Amino acid sequence: MSLLPSALAGTGLIGGFATARSTKNRPLGGAVLAAAGTGAFLLWKSNAGTPRAAALSALYLAAFGASHPLAKKIGAWPAVNTVTAVVVLASLVVGRRR
Repeated sequence: MSLLPSALAGTGLIGGFATARSTKNRPLGGAVLAAAGTGAFLLWKSNAGTPRAAALSALYLAAFGASHPLAKKIGAWPAVNTVTAVVVLASLVVGRRR
């Protein structure tokens, strides 16, 4: 099992937020999120097939969306870390080789 897709997905969520926050440029943060998400999708597809890759990508995008309302309840970094943990764990479980 390769850890690379999980690490890439985690980097996309955390790195995208950190980039947007530190540069005050949300589109740049979105570009980081999209680039890492695309790379993770391609690795998930190679490792686990298209249906699982699509499901994990949907989770990745849903986690990004869920981090926003969650941040209002627990804070920005805790929200990003929480959704990242969910995506990385799901990637490790679902994104392994067939």
